[in-house]
Amino acid sequence: MKSLALLRFFMPTTGIRTGVLMEGVVHDVTPTVGPPAAWLQASAGRVAAAIDELRAAAEKAAYRLPVNDLEQPPATDCLHWLPPVDSQDIWAAGVTYARSRIARQEEAVDGGDVYARVYSATRPELFFKAQAPWVVGKHDAVGIRRDATWNVPEPELALVLNPALEVVGYTIGNDMSSRDIEGENPLYLPQAKIYRRSCALGPAIVLEPLEEAWPQIAIHIRIERQGSEVFSGSSHSERIHRRAAELVEHLGRCLDFATGAVLLTGTGIVPPDSFTLAEGDRITIAIDGVGELVNHVIVI
Repeated sequence: MKSLALLRFFMPTTGIRTGVLMEGVVHDVTPTVGPPAAWLQASAGRVAAAIDELRAAAEKAAYRLPVNDLEQPPATDCLHWLPPVDSQDIWAAGVTYARSRIARQEEAVDGGDVYARVYSATRPELFFKAQAPWVVGKHDAVGIRRDATWNVPEPELALVLNPALEVVGYTIGNDMSSRDIEGENPLYLPQAKIYRRSCALGPAIVLEPLEEAWPQIAIHIRIERQGSEVFSGSSHSERIHRRAAELVEHLGRCLDFATGAVLLTGTGIVPPDSFTLAEGDRITIAIDGVGELVNHVIVI
């Protein structure tokens, strides 16, 4: 059976809509499904049945459009992608790849022993990244801090959780980061990670329940400056050091998520130390079976 993807999009005549993507066609399910938060709540304890119901709603949808109609920057007078979250908090796991551990140690002015220890510790590193309204979607702008000198994107697989902490699917995430700020002192991580336009998600949530095994997918990034490629890299979900269930369990130990949550799972792609993003750069992150998350860079 073909996979489904849940998304949000903007329609000039009616505003924010909820869509289901099937075989290149977006089916507007807003009248029957409501916002993603409502579907995530309804899926708790019954993910497979909720996906079947969503498929049925999509097949009966009165309004449909080719997905390519959404491929333009956000504007009030045109169809466009919105981030696939509406009220969910976004959290992130850090130092989950060996490459990330090495990079964090290299950037730290004190040698980064804290990163070596957290990589092998029982408790993973988890931190708050963004509220849903702060997130940008495909073709929107991500930001680099005006008070930072070393800014990079972090391409990540993002798990989407319902209120029961069940993984209903996944999407593409970009956890923008100011490496010089975090490198100066690990306690500055919130300033390095949390600011306007520091998180991008999209284009849609591939609905694929996940328990123990990671989906076997490759993650790619390409950065272009004035039309020329200045960095590219690839990684794979099999290189994630921790199990998905382990990360989710720690996230939910003492927290509740009434409308679900998104968990970024760390990055395995790190540009060289000589690289930093510049205003106008174009970032394309691709994950097999999910699509591409494309953003341009502005200074915040």
